[in-house]
Amino acid sequence: MFKPFGTQLASAGFAAFMLATAPEAAWPQAAPPPTLGLQSPAQQPVPAQPGPQQIEPSPPRDENPGLINEIGKLFEKSKSLLPSLKSPSETIDDFNARTKDAGQSLSNMAKPSTMVSGRTACLVSANGAPDCKAGADRLCQSKGYKEGKSLDTDATEKCSPKVYLPGYKRQPGDCKPENHVTRALCQ
Repeated sequence: MFKPFGTQLASAGFAAFMLATAPEAAWPQAAPPPTLGLQSPAQQPVPAQPGPQQIEPSPPRDENPGLINEIGKLFEKSKSLLPSLKSPSETIDDFNARTKDAGQSLSNMAKPSTMVSGRTACLVSANGAPDCKAGADRLCQSKGYKEGKSLDTDATEKCSPKVYLPGYKRQPGDCKPENHVTRALCQ
């Protein structure tokens, strides 16, 4: 009794398997099954359906606050936050420029420096500010070095002798400030 039922079940399973693995062999859903030249009187040719209708675009939907949508937003934001990737040649050029700058910094540090003391006046620049770089250079050159950087300065006032007379009231312009380099780092 179960033998005919088992055979039919196996045949149906095999047919389903064949249809699932070979979709091109299946009939399209809209087409009627092929006939072998026989038509029943109830079957008449189906009139041609009109072409596809224009579908009006639906109004924009509100954003779906689901997990997939939020992950998509995260990826879109991360594109604008991350810097663009450089080509390998640009990366190598940047690296070479940085190592060149570092090498120059190291060579500047490798020069022996000596601190000297003395007193040299700073020149007054065009804007009225003291130029102590020139004063440091002169201090170092007086000690036998090429150039220097100012480490310490001193400011004083140089006044006309009449300021020291009893009863004299000090006027603007009677005293001028003077700056001096007292210590410099020489190379």
